[in-house]
Amino acid sequence: MSSVAPDYYNPGTDDYTDAELCNLDPNPAEVITQTYMHSLICVFGLVGNILVVATYLFYKRAKTMTDIYLANVAVADLTFVLALPFIIYNERHNWVMGTAVCKVLRSAYCINLYSGMLLLACISGDRYVAIVQATRSFGARSSSLIYSRIMCTAVWLCAAALTLPTLIYTERFEESGLGAESVHVTCELSFSNDETAKLIKMLIPCLQMAIGFLLPLVVMVLCYSSITCTLIRARSSQRHKAIRVVLAVVVFFIVCHLPYNVALLNHTLDLFKQRSCQGERLNLQVLAVMKTVAYLHCCVNPILYAFIGSKFRSHFKQILMDLWCFGKRHISSTRSSRGTSDVCISGFRSSDGSNNFSSFSV
Repeated sequence: MSSVAPDYYNPGTDDYTDAELCNLDPNPAEVITQTYMHSLICVFGLVGNILVVATYLFYKRAKTMTDIYLANVAVADLTFVLALPFIIYNERHNWVMGTAVCKVLRSAYCINLYSGMLLLACISGDRYVAIVQATRSFGARSSSLIYSRIMCTAVWLCAAALTLPTLIYTERFEESGLGAESVHVTCELSFSNDETAKLIKMLIPCLQMAIGFLLPLVVMVLCYSSITCTLIRARSSQRHKAIRVVLAVVVFFIVCHLPYNVALLNHTLDLFKQRSCQGERLNLQVLAVMKTVAYLHCCVNPILYAFIGSKFRSHFKQILMDLWCFGKRHISSTRSSRGTSDVCISGFRSSDGSNNFSSFSV
């Protein structure tokens, strides 16, 4: 999440204009490319979000609303990148895990999507209040941590509620392959009747596009437009850098998520139409590429929403220094080197918890 929901459709059950069986499996080159791309996303997303979580746990106390939101965004993205390798593996092979794991891993996509996107909308709203309404909101914001925790709880509950259709209808089932003894085990949405299938297959992508993309996009555009106008009017030497940060936040959000949502909308509109095998294969290829682009946002989030702040960068450098000192102390412990120990005596430390994102300065 950020991040996006998985491909919910089972095209093999739809009707095509071709009389012969339509093979929609990706070719080996596509599989290898996607595997490498998803592996890179997992590595960078894992490292970045673990650093954010570690910073809040050991170095920087969460003392503002934005701190609470940033920590929750990192947890949401971490949930996604931890689940992604298992899902990718099981999509390339028979589903070797049970039904319960099937439901949990598929639901992890949705929870990350909704919670991550809604939390980014909360961050933009908090920045609007802090910058545009700074004078009137100063007193209220000093005692607002309880409200941020309530908002985060509401976001996670909303994400869980929106994930229920995926959790309920996702099943592990077996289908016969081309060979006599070939059985393909998958983890996908499964329905008992066509009416339920049509409803859920339309409902899930519509919710994803409306709440997981359009709503956060509208909130971000409105809030950051007001913030940009306020920064332009302000007499500050840092305003140009701050405006660039604001534009980067909005641009990366649109670049990562707009192509996938356009492809998903097109695929949803064609879902119950008769189409050619070649056309459906092309649609699925485009959807897979755009989905990978959307996954990149979980790697971008730590950079845009955390490491962009100067204080957060200093905490990040302190983490690297403490890790280096920890390793150096361990290696030199047999030598009883007092000088080395004195240099690296700090270890994990807690800062004053001052806000690194109270403005958009870098």
